[in-house]
Amino acid sequence: MIIEIERKEVERQVAARLIAGGKLDQAALDRVLRLQSSNADRLEALLVKLGLASERDVAEALSREIDLAIAEPPEYPEAPVIEGRLTNQFIRHWSILPLVENEDGLVVAMVDPLDRYVRQAVEMASGRPVVPRIALPSDFDAAYARLYEPQKSAHAHAAATEEIGGDEDLLEDVDRLRDLASEVPVIRLVNQLITRAVESRASDIHIEPLQNRLVVRYRIDGLLREFASPPTQLRAAIISRVKIMAKLNIAERRLPQDGRIRLAVQGREFDLRVSTMPTLHGESVVMRLLDRGSLAVDLSSLGFDQTMLDPFLAVLHRPQGILLVTGPTGSGKTTTLYACLNRLNLPERKLFTVEDPIEYQLEGVNQIQVKPQIGLTFAHVLRSILRQDPDIIMVGEMRDLETAQIAVQAALTGHLVLSTLHTNSAAATVTRLLDMGVEDYLVTSTVNGVLAQRLVRKLCSHCREPYRVLPALADEIGLDTAAGEAVLYRGKGCEQCLGSGYFGRVAVLEFLPLTDELRALVHARATAQKIQDAATAAGMISMYHDGLRKAQQGVTSLDEVIRVTREI
Repeated sequence: MIIEIERKEVERQVAARLIAGGKLDQAALDRVLRLQSSNADRLEALLVKLGLASERDVAEALSREIDLAIAEPPEYPEAPVIEGRLTNQFIRHWSILPLVENEDGLVVAMVDPLDRYVRQAVEMASGRPVVPRIALPSDFDAAYARLYEPQKSAHAHAAATEEIGGDEDLLEDVDRLRDLASEVPVIRLVNQLITRAVESRASDIHIEPLQNRLVVRYRIDGLLREFASPPTQLRAAIISRVKIMAKLNIAERRLPQDGRIRLAVQGREFDLRVSTMPTLHGESVVMRLLDRGSLAVDLSSLGFDQTMLDPFLAVLHRPQGILLVTGPTGSGKTTTLYACLNRLNLPERKLFTVEDPIEYQLEGVNQIQVKPQIGLTFAHVLRSILRQDPDIIMVGEMRDLETAQIAVQAALTGHLVLSTLHTNSAAATVTRLLDMGVEDYLVTSTVNGVLAQRLVRKLCSHCREPYRVLPALADEIGLDTAAGEAVLYRGKGCEQCLGSGYFGRVAVLEFLPLTDELRALVHARATAQKIQDAATAAGMISMYHDGLRKAQQGVTSLDEVIRVTREI
């Protein structure tokens, strides 16, 4: 009973540390405590299992509370220690793993270092005093599979690489993969990959099988970074586990598949869009992480300053017409449109969206997922929406002439239409519509404005530093020197930004409202460059110069501005 009281006190202190560090909230803790009253699991295990806190955060809080070090992956041995004195079943059941035997005793990694009875049992079996270390469950699982289940690991590797023969071989192979993917170590490893991605602020997880290893890369602030690779022999089990979570067919490895996973990580709700693709050495998996609670609803937070926001809102709040947002894939177009919809979403208006896929769920908005395989295309949905008496329609993308023509007709009949196109600049968007086959008089009658954007990485506020720019260079790149000497900023790299010098992303923008002068140029079939020049002469701020303004304000760096705008 005394031991149980001590454990409860340690758990209470660990929870308090997590709350104080912002890793856990009180409401989530209260839910776990109610669950724990009818569950034998430890509080730390429940927090991780329910996705309310990460393994690493819990282990670090426990480490500080009981003053024990965490066993890091390099400390796990290459071969079993004190083999024969502890059975594999005992090691597996109690989640303990001997690390090294030295003059101080037997150093043992323990998932539950508070379990005194297990520690005493190990001391009796080994004849040495135990020096405990805290083990992360995923680290223990990976080490145990490598050290004590080499035959099963080899079996998993064979499942990943062998050719499939007849139907009986296929069924046997699928059953084996399903069993491997359902084992606790694989489940924990996949959960840890996802948790680590959330902790790193990643937008995508890339799992790529190569000939001799399994590569895991996270896209952080728009750029890919490689992280520690899982054991190669588990690659078939890991990919099968992801496919099972996404409700995909694990027997189908010859064709691409798409699915979706919903889960809670550290108390936050996430949607994961999963895509698989067959490659030479196995299936490549990409998971897009969508935080359902972090959708930006404020245009200012997306990169709009007041000089850009006022003319944009003037066009957005017009009762009819077309507002287009343009840029390459991954430039934040959909996020901008969602922010616009949130601003327009009032009880007296009926809003529809047609998307492929639906990335975020918006309260009060009728969202429709297109399904081309059953004939539910953008054009088909748009025709039907017009019979639903909408006020505002968002079309995920104008992909073809038919969709563009229906959108134009909707705008002509008194609806506000928001949509996207893939072009390099705002001016090029107008000429793209003409090239698609939309008549020039329809373009000038319906298009109210075009917003072009790119995403640049934001400098880390903890480690950014200013530096002076030589006058000759300032003049060459077009910096504003009216206030005196030009100053730009750069990131040194720190723990907060994982050494990159950047933390988060923001949009650089150019907004082109269609004035009478520009409409005349469209009627005359002018080139995109002529339209761009006329818009600039009329006061339009180009994407490059918007980026320079943000660079001088310390929001981003000159390198980032040049990187994303050099092709424009």
